[in-house]
Amino acid sequence: MNKSVFLGALTVAGVAAGAAAAGTLDDVKARGKLNCGVTTGLVGFAAPNANGEWEGFDVAVCRAVAAAVLGDSTAVEFVPTTGKTRFTALASGEIDMLARNTTWTFSRDVDLKFEFTGVNYYDGQGFMVPKELGVSSAKELDGATVCIQTGTTTELNLADFFRSNNISYEPVPIETNAEAQQQYLAGACDVYTTDASGLAATRATFDDPAGHVLLPEIISKEPLGPLVRHGDNEWGDVVRWTLNALITAEELGVTSANLAEMSAGTNNPEINRLLGTEGTLGEMLGLSADWAKNAIAAGGNYGEVFAKNIGEDTPIGLARGLNAQWTEGGLLYSPPFR
Repeated sequence: MNKSVFLGALTVAGVAAGAAAAGTLDDVKARGKLNCGVTTGLVGFAAPNANGEWEGFDVAVCRAVAAAVLGDSTAVEFVPTTGKTRFTALASGEIDMLARNTTWTFSRDVDLKFEFTGVNYYDGQGFMVPKELGVSSAKELDGATVCIQTGTTTELNLADFFRSNNISYEPVPIETNAEAQQQYLAGACDVYTTDASGLAATRATFDDPAGHVLLPEIISKEPLGPLVRHGDNEWGDVVRWTLNALITAEELGVTSANLAEMSAGTNNPEINRLLGTEGTLGEMLGLSADWAKNAIAAGGNYGEVFAKNIGEDTPIGLARGLNAQWTEGGLLYSPPFR
């Protein structure tokens, strides 16, 4: 092949790849709606309220992205997915992003060809048992029947934990959190195991939450966060920096209450860049100058989203813990907006 033909072929390949990669952002704008994959229902994280409107900690990420891209936090189609169906839905293009208490792992990132865009909740796997079982440690669960969601890291961690402690268990496979809750309360399994946040959220819906104990062991690292398809870097940047905007807003003291005032301009250059009164960060993302302002307006900064949906004053009752800002001893840390 002569040089000019070769370069021409490269250019065509590059353009084709570029067109494919830039696809999701353009698709969402053209559609006027974000298709966001969520769980089938986990109170506090993603569940329809009495009016049938989706709300929760993960839902807030979807709404922030819709607000950043479309200027409208309600322009979201929520697609419920199970542990088994979530990755197919993303890979096939049925959804634009997944925000479904999903753990960032090596094989999901590399082998399944997804791009995790950050961590919105640092978690770990725990165990819940009825108080009347009289168990105070997961190491006392030899021979227990365990409700476990299939197609999850939970399933793999459970096998590792029992094997390394030389104890046995009988798995009771389930597909959704609702099914797990039903089976567990009916006594079909002695134990329910999933991410500790999910256990707290599930227990909060019980008639008698105090009759159930979360055991002290946390047996894994479960960094939960939103993800997109590989090879769509522009779209990945939009989702990543929208989450970072919520985290940075909390760090810099930008809240839903003072957003309008701060958007008029401040003496802090990073706040000004974040809110679009200085610089061209929105333009770099292919969004409007006020993209981050819109994202924060959707449900508040990260701390506000946490407090409203899963915090200590909600029935879920989760403390910030590892999810506190890095300035407060937690792991929450956004790269700078500059």
